[in-house]
Amino acid sequence: MAAQYLLAIDQGTTSTRAMIFDIAGAIVASSAEPLQQHFPRAGWVEHDAAEIWGSVVSVCRQAIKSAGGVENIIAIGITNQRETTVLWDKNTGAPLHRAIVWQDRRTDPYFSGTKLKWLLDKVDPDRQAAGAGDICFGTIDSWLIWNLTGGAVHATDTTNAARTMLYDIGRGQWDDELLQRLNVPREVLPEVKPSCADFGGTEAKLFGRSIAILGVAGDQQAASIGQACFKPGMIKSTYGTGCFVLANTGADKTLSANKLLTTVAYRLGDETTYALEGSIFMAGATLQWLRDQMGMFGDAAETEAMAKAADPHSGVYLVPAFAGLGAPYWDAHARGALIGLTRGAGKAEIVRAGLEAVAFQTRDLMIAIGADMELADLGAPTRLRVDGGMVANSWFLQFLADILDMPVDRARINETTALGAAYLAGL
Repeated sequence: MAAQYLLAIDQGTTSTRAMIFDIAGAIVASSAEPLQQHFPRAGWVEHDAAEIWGSVVSVCRQAIKSAGGVENIIAIGITNQRETTVLWDKNTGAPLHRAIVWQDRRTDPYFSGTKLKWLLDKVDPDRQAAGAGDICFGTIDSWLIWNLTGGAVHATDTTNAARTMLYDIGRGQWDDELLQRLNVPREVLPEVKPSCADFGGTEAKLFGRSIAILGVAGDQQAASIGQACFKPGMIKSTYGTGCFVLANTGADKTLSANKLLTTVAYRLGDETTYALEGSIFMAGATLQWLRDQMGMFGDAAETEAMAKAADPHSGVYLVPAFAGLGAPYWDAHARGALIGLTRGAGKAEIVRAGLEAVAFQTRDLMIAIGADMELADLGAPTRLRVDGGMVANSWFLQFLADILDMPVDRARINETTALGAAYLAGL
């Protein structure tokens, strides 16, 4: 008998990864490729949607080969950078513009709705093509589903739909008033399905035979699933390009009194589980800036030793507001600052300040989440589950645990985003 493996496609902001898991959750194979960022103007961030698609095919083929062949793959799960917005021609499948990335500031640094309006104003200002159904809109999951199925399926899942600003997360449907306000024809929208659902099968020519796509979730929701945050009150924080803290609030849609987002954690069948979310725009991206723009180190693995060697009383602080500040401040006009410098401050002190800055921002989010959880009778947070590239740094996690005054649990498998997508497909 062929082995039974699950293929997870993890399409992120800075890279595309394919990971293959066995049905016990162990990693069998993995392949990744970096993704180019485009910055046409200050504050604008774009991706080449065709490059994203090409990278997905490439990493999947490599991973499938390493896992012993396509006959071992029983299903695919997809997880993706959320809010990044793509428009494509329904008839040709060609992108009509570069994808506008979730970080982009030309309209709104987060949700897809205003990005979609901007794109439609650019390529179809009178909405004739869109209204006729000749244009498709999608977040990255929809773009991948469309291409994987050869254009047979135009769909998204509830978690991604919840990030568009066009979807009523309470009623579970596209919202006519919001569509009208943003001048978005309903004809461009994908069908919304639960996170576990039949999203079609891949074209046989891509990987050697058709594979069913059975699970889809936005990256932060997938990470929450991968971290097994299934009970109300459980919290995870993912440290990738940004940092995203999700707190499971159960079947009740809890509205924040502390400037957090109410979102969908996942939808299984007819049951929706909600979450509170706090977002930091610059987490791992802060270390990228220190490495690439400032030349502070050559590899992120060096930052742990640098932080340990730094003077803990240097008074150096980094405010990484390079793209404004996310929750709970939502200050789009804030900019980064490096303060407290003296002649004694060096690379180690600045790198430590960068790591501390991510921890300080996490604490801000946890204070806000804790206040909202208590209002919702969920109790105060007692521990935090963490994943993502930055959690390899034990100094950072210990500093985080110290200032939160609670246990911080590091995932045994760090790639919990891909793991969550595989869980959904397996389920």
